Amino acid sequence: MRVLVTGGAGFVGSHLCERLLAGGATVLCLDNFSTGARRNLAGLLGHPRFELLEHDVTAPVALAVDAVFHLASPASPVAYQQQPEATALANSLGSLHLLRLARDCGARYLFASTSEIYGDPTEHPQRETYWGNVNPLGPRACYDESKRFGEALTMVYLREYQLDARIVRIFNTYGPRSDPRDGRLVPNLVTQALRGEPLTVYGDGSQTRSLCYVDDLVRGLELAMFTEGTRGAVFNLGNPDEHTVLEYAELIRELVNPRVDIVFRPLPADDPTRRRPDITRAREQLGWQPQVPLREGLARTVEWFRALLAEPSA
Repeated sequence: MRVLVTGGAGFVGSHLCERLLAGGATVLCLDNFSTGARRNLAGLLGHPRFELLEHDVTAPVALAVDAVFHLASPASPVAYQQQPEATALANSLGSLHLLRLARDCGARYLFASTSEIYGDPTEHPQRETYWGNVNPLGPRACYDESKRFGEALTMVYLREYQLDARIVRIFNTYGPRSDPRDGRLVPNLVTQALRGEPLTVYGDGSQTRSLCYVDDLVRGLELAMFTEGTRGAVFNLGNPDEHTVLEYAELIRELVNPRVDIVFRPLPADDPTRRRPDITRAREQLGWQPQVPLREGLARTVEWFRALLAEPSA
């Protein structure tokens, strides 16, 4: 089986490529390296069933594949607010090109959407039937609304062309290979603690997040794509184990450096106050749920960041 992973040099994409190769697939990794990193692919380059294609999804690509995972997009607030046009186009024009590719190849298609499509939710926890509470004009809109459009276009191709497509809404994910500069919760706190800097918490830290370890997530992505009967389905993939941001900061401080302080900064615009997935559908249809405990996942992540920061170029 030939599988295309767009955004394959990214944090999640590189782990997905690794998992697919381990399962016997031939993997075509497509990335323009706007946010992905070649170091994420270090263990894959040279593999006989792995091919790297440096390409931007906003331009058409001609390939013969059996499945398309569309993960290509800046995904952190820092990255997509620095590249708002590229983000909007990756999830709209990029989606169009990849949907056409999947249609023409008769391939399965998975659109990697996001919990951000729920915005600052009025429903808690969030189920796939919830339509969201999103600011279409705010600084996050380039990401939130383009993901919502990508979902809509996926359903157009499913209905109009009978495409074998599904949508996965990814909740907060952490683990090795995440970008230490991407502004997200775990990379921020872990790198600050390792450097002996105060840990930055935005607002009063009472806002909640649910963190899923990356190995669990990519297992869910694979199941969503290849489990029979998932055509047209939408799945939340994330960890329903909910904690406040301040609790995460205190745990990371305990694991890394108990001597650092915690400092508080103003809450960014449109930052969601609560975020927790309802994963009933994934449990029932995919047999999936997270398996890696928080402390274990954080310990693995800390060790990866420790090694990264020890490198001369870090």
